[in-house]
Amino acid sequence: MESRAVKKSTPVTTMSQQEQSAVVVSLPDGSNREFDNPVSVENVAYDIGPGLGEDCVAGIVDSDLVAPEYRIESDANLRIVTPDSDEYVRVLRHSAAHVLAQAVLRQFPNAKLAIGPPTDEGFYYDFDGVELDSDDLAEIEDEMRKIVAEDYDIVREEVPPEEARERLADQPYKLELLSEIEEAGESVTFYRQGEFEDLCAGPHVASTGKIGALSLLEIAGAYWRGDEDEAMLTRVYGTAFDRESELEAFLERKEEAEKRDHRKIGSAMELFSVPDHSPGCVHFHPNGMAIRRELEEFVREKNRELGYEEVKTPELNRAELWKKSGHYEHFKEEGEMFAWEQNGHEYGLKPMNCANHAYLYDHDRRSYRDLPLRFSEFGMCYRNEQSGELSGMLRVRGFTQDDGHAFVRPDQIRDEIARTLAVIREMYAVFGLDVLLKLETKPDDAIGDDALWERAHDALRNALSDEELEYEVAEGEGAFYGPKIAINAEDAIGREWTIGTVQLDFVQPERIGISYVGEDNEEHRPVMIHRALLGSLERFMGVCIEHFAGDFPLWLAPEQVRVLPITDDDAGYAAEIAEEFGDFRVEVDNRDWTLGKKIRAGHDENVPYMVIVGSDEAESGTISVRDRNERQQGDIERSTFRAHLEAEYEEKRRKADFLD
Repeated sequence: MESRAVKKSTPVTTMSQQEQSAVVVSLPDGSNREFDNPVSVENVAYDIGPGLGEDCVAGIVDSDLVAPEYRIESDANLRIVTPDSDEYVRVLRHSAAHVLAQAVLRQFPNAKLAIGPPTDEGFYYDFDGVELDSDDLAEIEDEMRKIVAEDYDIVREEVPPEEARERLADQPYKLELLSEIEEAGESVTFYRQGEFEDLCAGPHVASTGKIGALSLLEIAGAYWRGDEDEAMLTRVYGTAFDRESELEAFLERKEEAEKRDHRKIGSAMELFSVPDHSPGCVHFHPNGMAIRRELEEFVREKNRELGYEEVKTPELNRAELWKKSGHYEHFKEEGEMFAWEQNGHEYGLKPMNCANHAYLYDHDRRSYRDLPLRFSEFGMCYRNEQSGELSGMLRVRGFTQDDGHAFVRPDQIRDEIARTLAVIREMYAVFGLDVLLKLETKPDDAIGDDALWERAHDALRNALSDEELEYEVAEGEGAFYGPKIAINAEDAIGREWTIGTVQLDFVQPERIGISYVGEDNEEHRPVMIHRALLGSLERFMGVCIEHFAGDFPLWLAPEQVRVLPITDDDAGYAAEIAEEFGDFRVEVDNRDWTLGKKIRAGHDENVPYMVIVGSDEAESGTISVRDRNERQQGDIERSTFRAHLEAEYEEKRRKADFLD
């Protein structure tokens, strides 16, 4: 069963004719359809055309993926999902999760079912009362294929809560979910396929035979509700596709991604660790710190270009600061803020830097001539992520945001956003990351007046349009204080990462009460533009490790040059070379190894350049250079090699070699 924390249909019997009212449904082509009464997604599809009605698998109402039977009771945006839609695979995977549960129950009849939603890469289902290993996975996968081959119709049933409780009498987790559905006043629906049924809101494909290809991937532990105080469940991950060829391509990408896992590479290259005594907080080792320093200086260079002044604000603040800004109610009440009471005051570790920067703005009286005023900070922030969601550097509790806030007049918004986006796009090109822009709009937990949100939405749309930038719209995914442009990046193997962001905020200046004196000598509210160029340094570094597979360009490589003396007698000349090139990150390999073994180690450890020196090089005062592509050339002047290193470092080439 997928999470029920979205809008669901209401039983037709609960609404009288008097309560029904006209509904306007807005379609992707910009047209509207008006209905005298609440209408189902499927009926809207048939109203558009019988072919679309036949093909309707699901609908996206505003931002929610819902079943064809979902009834639209108020004005809404609607997209019809068909087998040709991008969202179809999520429907198919949701059905595959049910097939997994059915297969597990066939082999383990006493298993207790929890939830089984689709994910970006597949699906999972959580079980209690079963202990599984890899041999069990193979048998369950075989059973799943049988269920697909049996091609059971997947039938939706709406039932009274009393009947639902009887059906779920031996399923405690489902009963807990049922109680929440009842409390919310939502309709209770089951989906049945053969002998299996599940409490579920849908949507699903028409039959199990529609699942073209599937594979089970791994077993993990997961707390019920993600709560460490709840029961530990067995989570089985899998994936499913329409075609076998798509599954094969996915498994190949997954194998490549596993080779690039930043946690494995980070450990092998001694870049970072996340020990048990600091859960979700990264320890940077000297090698990792070398990369981080380069990233920080790169950001500083771009901040200077954009006119930002660097500041530093405390990680510890009283809660009153965030109550004014709105962060308290968003983070504290959701359990995401580390907070405590002491000496009659409530304190917390900052989840964001915005309120501190607003304080700095408000420290002096500001004139319209002072704007834009821009503050940047490598600000350490903390969020209480669930332990099961932590993942190396990519999902942490303590992170360093390359944060920045520009305080601007309304007439300065477009230029400020355009300049920021241009710099971000340039930066990502340096890493070889393709940029994808998403306009994320007002979320359900938004604070502030609708009029302020509309101003912010319009300003971001206009800025993107004026710059003729392509973007997607992600409804309801903005920050709680304002819409944003999410800068997603596609890496070397086609994975998409959310990294940087540009956010427009009319709300916090109003709540905090900051102002500037305009040309008319009246007080006016500035607009805050929140922006992160690389985002969290921890997350971006994790992405870089996987993007480059540890084979970093020269400017990022923890060790840029390794000097290899051929014999012990050559150690003195090797030390001379290392000292001469000491403004780069240079090491001398003095281990009692053969030259061949040293060379293999250098390649395995992703050293961009190896300088090989022996008696001939010492006599001539030259060097032999071997690059990462295993090409080698001798009798090279040291000044020639230095000039190349300096140019390659300064130009931040993604991957260059002296012997190209």
